[in-house]
Amino acid sequence: MNQNCKQKNKFGNIKMFILMFRCLTLFATFSMSLMFSSRLAWAGPPFFTDDPEPAEYRHWEVYLATQWSHERGEETSATLPHIDVNYGIFPDTQLSVVLTMAYSSSHDSSKQYGPGDLEIGLKYRFIHEDEKGWTPQVSIFPLVDLPTGDSSRGLGEGHIKMFFPIWVQKSWGPWTTYGGGGYWYHRGKDNKNYWFAGWLLQREISEMLTLGAEVFNTSPKEKGESDETGFNVGGSLNLSEEHHILFSAGQDFKGPNTFFAYLSFQWTFGPSAKRDTSWKADGKACAKSR
Repeated sequence: MNQNCKQKNKFGNIKMFILMFRCLTLFATFSMSLMFSSRLAWAGPPFFTDDPEPAEYRHWEVYLATQWSHERGEETSATLPHIDVNYGIFPDTQLSVVLTMAYSSSHDSSKQYGPGDLEIGLKYRFIHEDEKGWTPQVSIFPLVDLPTGDSSRGLGEGHIKMFFPIWVQKSWGPWTTYGGGGYWYHRGKDNKNYWFAGWLLQREISEMLTLGAEVFNTSPKEKGESDETGFNVGGSLNLSEEHHILFSAGQDFKGPNTFFAYLSFQWTFGPSAKRDTSWKADGKACAKSR
């Protein structure tokens, strides 16, 4: 009897240690990331196109990520790293914060590294999907990019940017498709307000692996520029119910000839109530803005 009690106490202490370690890790992540922020932002990790599904009520989605973009003959920019945090503050409502360290390098200037821009968003789902019918789920997800990065060093926009999108999603068995778009308010000299639109199709290959592909288009962002159209392929690996790896890579086929890639570790957690363990390529799984 005493031996059983000792074993229970031992396992209880181990569980308590793990819980304390996770809490300290999360606290440290937030404390460090308050120093950071990026001019690059992906709407729904690991993709540019977002999905309308918010984080579950009182649940967290935390991404420790890096993203990379290279425009041939011009510049390379990246986040090294960035933190993307989503929290279900109310049913069907998600608060999002993206904080990053930004890297910038061009052929005619030195390499730069430091805090980038800060992104804050609020996703609200106002239509739920009818699983037996044709009605999709629909959300709005306004975003604000605050100019916390040093634009003179190429680490930020130097002006507030705002995005006003609407996202739609429908699923059939292992298949899910979602997309939409919206309008970017883009201040600054020679800048133009512009539109973004994207659509994605993904399939759950197994309980562990999901793969998807997207196409997207942005109207000209600056005076004298053309619009940009590109594609992206990626997916996720479910290591467990709480731990996931997200990845993608793609290139534009109309525009400045840019290659881009994304990689992140996602940690999802919350109250121990029964929940859906399937992965969503958001990006909100991707699981999130161009």
